[in-house]
Amino acid sequence: MTSVPHRMVFDTATMYFRSFFGLPSSMVAPDGTQVNAVRGLLDSLARLIAQYGPTEIACAWDNDWRPTWRVDLVPSYKTHRLDPGRRTDVVGAAGKGAASGQAEEAPDALAAQVPIILDVLDAFGIPVVGVDDHEADDVLGSLAAASMLPTLVVTGDRDLFQLAHGDTVVVYIGKGVAKHELVDDAWLKQKYGVTAAQYVDFSVLRGDPSDGLPGVKGIGEKSAAQLVSTYGSLDGMVGAASDPESSMAKGLRAKLLESVDYLAAAREVVAVVTDLDVDDLELRTQAIRTDEARLEALATRWGLESSVERLRQALAAARGDGSS
Repeated sequence: MTSVPHRMVFDTATMYFRSFFGLPSSMVAPDGTQVNAVRGLLDSLARLIAQYGPTEIACAWDNDWRPTWRVDLVPSYKTHRLDPGRRTDVVGAAGKGAASGQAEEAPDALAAQVPIILDVLDAFGIPVVGVDDHEADDVLGSLAAASMLPTLVVTGDRDLFQLAHGDTVVVYIGKGVAKHELVDDAWLKQKYGVTAAQYVDFSVLRGDPSDGLPGVKGIGEKSAAQLVSTYGSLDGMVGAASDPESSMAKGLRAKLLESVDYLAAAREVVAVVTDLDVDDLELRTQAIRTDEARLEALATRWGLESSVERLRQALAAARGDGSS
């Protein structure tokens, strides 16, 4: 636990997706409903809140996991993750994608747990923050930018490494919550040879198949880092590629010039929005008001008693009291 007041914000979908695929499907409610994603999320929240004792918390939500404006820029964006057979009003896993309402591919057993997650978080009184036409990444970026306190951004998504500068540290759970890493500029320099400010350009060059972003053909992680280090930015690279007097190799010059339109569009897609209207939200742990009767009923119905108790105790400790 840190004694310095700070804000801690959670990439909720990343956490419940990881829980669903990482925990046994045998975790079920009394009626047989699978609840491994719910239990895993609650236990992860409890562990991290207990460890860091945040002054403010929020769970970021995907009101739109595949915004139309990003698809318009790069049509392949998350296309491979669409589920053509599912259209749903549930926002979150298997939730609305772009204006079409198309859903993200997700097992039915996970989609069924999303409403339970929302119910439990609401009963706890934990702020859940989503913004229409934007992903949780944008909410996290805006919550960090708007914070008057140092901020910890909890995620398993490397795209959010771009936020790891100034008073913001990324709590990276890619290897699991228990083995999480604290990502800042120094960590990024050691791992990739780039800073947080350079991470978007690095990512655009390298590409990200998991998001349907192809990158520049023939440029991998090491060469992307070297280019960013040498030229500073995509604009600097394109400028050098366009300058017949530059020392850039002919083959690399051709690759970049062939990809100019893609680079500009992809940079806007990868860059997290940091100016959403999230300034006036009440996120203090001291302000959390739990509906105990409703929470107890949900815990009993879905067999969540132990996970709910762990999170209740973590929140009480973060508030510095013994109540919930």
